[in-house]
Amino acid sequence: MSEKTILVWFRNDLRIHDNEILSEAVRKADKILPVYCFDPFYFRKNSSGNSKTGALRARFLLESVSNLQKNLRRLGGELVIRIGDPAEVIPIIASEYQVSEVYHHREVAHDETEISEQVETALWKIKINLKHFIGHTLYHKEDLPFPIKDIPDSFAVFKKKVERDATVRQCIAAPSKITIPLVADAGQLPTLQQLGLSDPVDDPRSVTRFTGGEDAAFEQLERLFINNSGAVASGNARQLTTPSMLSPWIALGCLSLREVYWEVIKNQQQGNGNYANLLLDLLWRDYFRFMFKKHGQKFIAIKDGSAKHPPVVNQDELFGAWTAGETGVPLVDAIMHELNATGYISNQKRQFVAAFLINDLKVDWEKGAAYFAAKLIDYSPASNWGNWAFMAGVNDAHESRYNIVKPRTEPETSGEYIDTWLPALLA
Repeated sequence: MSEKTILVWFRNDLRIHDNEILSEAVRKADKILPVYCFDPFYFRKNSSGNSKTGALRARFLLESVSNLQKNLRRLGGELVIRIGDPAEVIPIIASEYQVSEVYHHREVAHDETEISEQVETALWKIKINLKHFIGHTLYHKEDLPFPIKDIPDSFAVFKKKVERDATVRQCIAAPSKITIPLVADAGQLPTLQQLGLSDPVDDPRSVTRFTGGEDAAFEQLERLFINNSGAVASGNARQLTTPSMLSPWIALGCLSLREVYWEVIKNQQQGNGNYANLLLDLLWRDYFRFMFKKHGQKFIAIKDGSAKHPPVVNQDELFGAWTAGETGVPLVDAIMHELNATGYISNQKRQFVAAFLINDLKVDWEKGAAYFAAKLIDYSPASNWGNWAFMAGVNDAHESRYNIVKPRTEPETSGEYIDTWLPALLA
């Protein structure tokens, strides 16, 4: 009787803990073949001339894939690395290693879904099944109190019903051992230059240097609760309501939402802080992903045929000033300088500059969403495009994620933050 080999196609799930496709493959197959494919599609130029994946995020991705490779080797496995179109690469590998089935986590945004469909079609031609799993959400699709087609479009209603009637599953333990076929050529991690990018320069003003990988993700998670425990002891409760900087690892799946959730619950039960904002952020991520699953691209399409603010004639010029941090509004410019230098800004800052681009400059919101997609280390398609569409008044979330600290009609003109990120303009 021939052995069964399952190919595990890693995408935005770069972890061994709480990874359903990895655990299921280990359980059902005699051998598994972990594969990661660097798709050139994600390193092309977008309409603004920027790479679809900026150098900071690409470095974070390379670190994350390298860490996954290390953790798989620790379990006796290996990670096969290739550069190319997955619809071409995956079937070739599957044929070479006589794979019985391919496992992957289903995505919901347009580009990612289309790539899955192309791979599925290519595999079908050689009579191999691509099996889809749901592994990017806090609440499993099967545990929701309603079918996907009946999910409330209002976030407030979604939140109320899910928190009342659904439960979060426990995390899946990492495999203790992995058995793989004999791999003749595992491939090598590409360099940034091979991906068409230059090495990023870390800005000394940045508070955090994000290092990719599951190991770094758990270190950051532990650090969050240690810091909050100290804040509780000192009575500095204000720190406890600040959303954590876990999003880069969540975006690439180095850390699952369930891992974060259950760690929060444990710490709250121990009296170690209030994490309402963090739990709310996890729920927003679910909401946007399920909305894309329900509506597809219609979720971010203008419903009545006209934009909330029709784009102005000179929008390219205004957009260029916004991206360069040269709008003349100090707070907006400082935030954009921080984004360009570090690849990360808080959610509140994102909302602020998005509102300014849409409502004040009256520039097409999709330009802003595409720019964030290129620059953000923690870019997640559903959350990014869902949030921008919400700010533009396109979708039906009906509830703001964050309160703007100061109204845009009275922007800050000075202060420690602005002085830090606008030294040239303040000189």
